[in-house]
Amino acid sequence: MGRSRRTIPEELLLLALDPATGTTAQPQSLDLGLAGAQLVELALAGRIAPDGDRIAVVMPRPTGDPTLDSALELLRRRGSPVRAVHWIGGPRLGLRQIYLAHLERCGMVHAVAGQMCGVLPTTRYQATDTEISREIRARLDSAIRTGVPPDPRTAALAALAHAVGLGKHLYPGNEGRSSRSRLRDLIRHDPMGGLVAHAVMDVQNGVAAQPRRDRAPAPQARPAAGGVPLQPRRTGAMARVPAH
Repeated sequence: MGRSRRTIPEELLLLALDPATGTTAQPQSLDLGLAGAQLVELALAGRIAPDGDRIAVVMPRPTGDPTLDSALELLRRRGSPVRAVHWIGGPRLGLRQIYLAHLERCGMVHAVAGQMCGVLPTTRYQATDTEISREIRARLDSAIRTGVPPDPRTAALAALAHAVGLGKHLYPGNEGRSSRSRLRDLIRHDPMGGLVAHAVMDVQNGVAAQPRRDRAPAPQARPAAGGVPLQPRRTGAMARVPAH
């Protein structure tokens, strides 16, 4: 994949970057959104495809983007399609910092060192070309204002922006309520973006942590004389939880 076009993870992060503070909005959910944005970008590149609520690798050839190729290789190693909600909720914390460093290497942002309370070191990030951020925002604004179905990339970006809670950052206050509603509605214009956005919201709502219905029930304590329950006897090593 060439560098002539920005990726959806890059655009999502630039949308979340606050030009006044140099910090990102919704930092807790942004990692989830970036993991989802990687899936959408890989799907647009023809490397993966949805299989129901799962993601399947259909072409393992690298894209040329190291960050995306790392995710593609992890998916390939799974060997079988993985549920989007389990992939996005997996242990990939730190994507925000990885992509901030990536944007800095690409020259899209520059880091500004500082201190909190005069003691703790901090790093803020400023966009080097604000026109890029304005162009990304203008695409969303146009899709919201005109009601014309956007292109798949813009639709997926809108879906992910809604999923991670950027609506209130982009369109704040009561005056932005209708724009936030229309941002949410754009989720229906791209099937892959919609699948991933719903998975991001499911992870935030704890759906990914719910036990599977086909999982065997835990053994119950056996009653003993005197009414004191006996704990179930252990037989060897603890059972391994199957990976998804």
